[in-house]
Amino acid sequence: METLITLESFVRSAQSSSFSAAARSLGLTPAGVSQNVARLEKKLGVRLFQRSTRGLTLTESGERFLQDVSGGLDTLQSAIANVTTSAGKPSGMLKVSMAPVLGRSYLVPLLKDFLAKYPGVVPDWHFDTRRVDIIKEGFDAAIGGGFELPTGMAARELARAHIVAVASPSYLALRAPPRRPADLKRHDGLVLRSPQTGRIRTWPLRNREGDQVGGEMPARVIFNDPEALTQAALMGLGIAFVSTVDVVPHLREGTLVRVLPDWHADIGPIALYYPGHRQLPAKTRVFVDFVTAEFKRKGLARLLSAV
Repeated sequence: METLITLESFVRSAQSSSFSAAARSLGLTPAGVSQNVARLEKKLGVRLFQRSTRGLTLTESGERFLQDVSGGLDTLQSAIANVTTSAGKPSGMLKVSMAPVLGRSYLVPLLKDFLAKYPGVVPDWHFDTRRVDIIKEGFDAAIGGGFELPTGMAARELARAHIVAVASPSYLALRAPPRRPADLKRHDGLVLRSPQTGRIRTWPLRNREGDQVGGEMPARVIFNDPEALTQAALMGLGIAFVSTVDVVPHLREGTLVRVLPDWHADIGPIALYYPGHRQLPAKTRVFVDFVTAEFKRKGLARLLSAV
């Protein structure tokens, strides 16, 4: 097992170009990872990394060694993780990244049943507003929208990510609701600045007939956080375009009202992403299957649909 952990330390360090990042993914200290790599280098009789204050760079020998061991290491790790499946007991730390509102509102409520079914699995859930690099950062899976699907990754679609226009009853009591998208220009817009590009987000609205128009509004307030948009809409400050993930509870309670109910923007899938190799660790496989089944059983795709 000492050889396995030294190989893991090398591969994760090479993938992240950092002993610290590798340590986080392996549950070790940076010093421990560094010592493991140094021990491996000593056994092999070659230097695998060039070390500097800027980080780690693979040597030519390190590049060759990484190509040779990466696939075999993944297979070995999966085999070890899967050895408990014959007893029906997947186990280990399950590191998952998910969008905060999606995670708190729709994934955390599933946790009690999941833990009861798989007591050997320890969820290590990260509520991230950014897109994580699943492989480089050592995640077992990620749930959200807007992820690219690189080679070696797989995805299960859970629902569609729909954007809708909402406002509070107090705002609509003072202003006539828009009857068509062009009417938005006469309203106070609560708009989102993209954290990635710094630009104000606009949404291509579609109706059931397939017509498409822009959804521009004059900006009354600008945020770079969707949750802040929802809060401002609840305060009656204007109309906001937000994801159904964020506002379904408020629409049910009547604290927010959907305006232009025949129009929405479809921005792609909400999906569960995970490494796509066949020897998927048991803990990851049962998590993927469980979440997918629960979304279907609870009708969450339909709940989050704007159509």
